[in-house]
Amino acid sequence: MGNILLIEDEIGIARSLELPLQQTYGHSLTHCLTLAEAMRTWEKGSFDAILLDLNLPDGNGIDFCRTVRRSGDATPILILTARRDEVDRILGLELGADDYIVKPFSPREVGARIHAILRRRNWDIQPEKDPVIRHCGIVINENRREVTVHERLVSLTKTEYRLLVALIKRPGRVYTRDNLVDMVWDGNFVTDRVVDSVVSRLRRKLGKMASGEKWIKTVHGIGYAMTDCHEG
Repeated sequence: MGNILLIEDEIGIARSLELPLQQTYGHSLTHCLTLAEAMRTWEKGSFDAILLDLNLPDGNGIDFCRTVRRSGDATPILILTARRDEVDRILGLELGADDYIVKPFSPREVGARIHAILRRRNWDIQPEKDPVIRHCGIVINENRREVTVHERLVSLTKTEYRLLVALIKRPGRVYTRDNLVDMVWDGNFVTDRVVDSVVSRLRRKLGKMASGEKWIKTVHGIGYAMTDCHEG
């Protein structure tokens, strides 16, 4: 069960989501009709997931998504919208949204997707006997889902975290973008541009190795790899 923030100005759509979310999956639901109300509610509350409409009467849901991510909040965001343009979809994903559903949609599908997102709230990484991954100056505590770089705590979104773990478990191995989509996005449709954007954000947050090299290197024409310690 989770605490869900629903930001949707169409009452009919909001009511259609209440049944699968509350009765089928047992989630609690907080509904906001406007961007301003959503901002106030988000600032005061703590949520496990956010269902976000883009077309709101007092603003664009993209602005809300941007604000949440810039604050360091990694709460999963699922965008609900009537917009079908690929540009809007890519922009939402690049800003850190975790999923995207175009209206009209099945309320049960939304319920199933948000349930899957919450099921992966443990970052989809199962702790091993030793729940800590160490690589050069990076330390990942899998139980706490915490990442430190040279003892500096780094706040990552779910997608950034999954990408880092995928790369860091096999330093030096080169992964194609398709490999990363399978491991990080569960094989869902994601463009190369989105993969590159997430890699770029992760690089900025990690900073550089003690040697000045980038933690994640680009292998031109192929993909990406985590730099080996001896390479840095």
